[in-house]
Amino acid sequence: MTDTERDENERWHNKLTPEQFTICRLKATEPPFTGKYADCKKDGIYQCICCGNPLFDSATKYDSGSGWPSFWDVLSEHSVAEHVDASHGMRRVEVTCKSCDAHLGHVFEDGPQPTGLRYCINSAALDLKERL
Repeated sequence: MTDTERDENERWHNKLTPEQFTICRLKATEPPFTGKYADCKKDGIYQCICCGNPLFDSATKYDSGSGWPSFWDVLSEHSVAEHVDASHGMRRVEVTCKSCDAHLGHVFEDGPQPTGLRYCINSAALDLKERL
């Protein structure tokens, strides 16, 4: 690990809770049905917990039954990046924050229309800014 990587890790350790750091920076996953936004019905914009980048609108959130907050679309083309994830013996598509590269979750092609996508996101990676 380089000095720059050590400095970056220390910065995230100081900003995030241990759970947030493990999920967002080490690509872990919270247990299903445990995250604070899994059943949230509040209106607003879900932002990256690390950098505040706007990611998802609550209008695209739906109950997928998966145990994680699920969205059928991203807020904008600047919200997330997608990467092939071949870990755990399967092919998935990882979703990261386009601004700070935080691990958010995965996207699957079994969601509702109009996109047919299910962005399955860890609550610990999100911060909801409610609309007034």
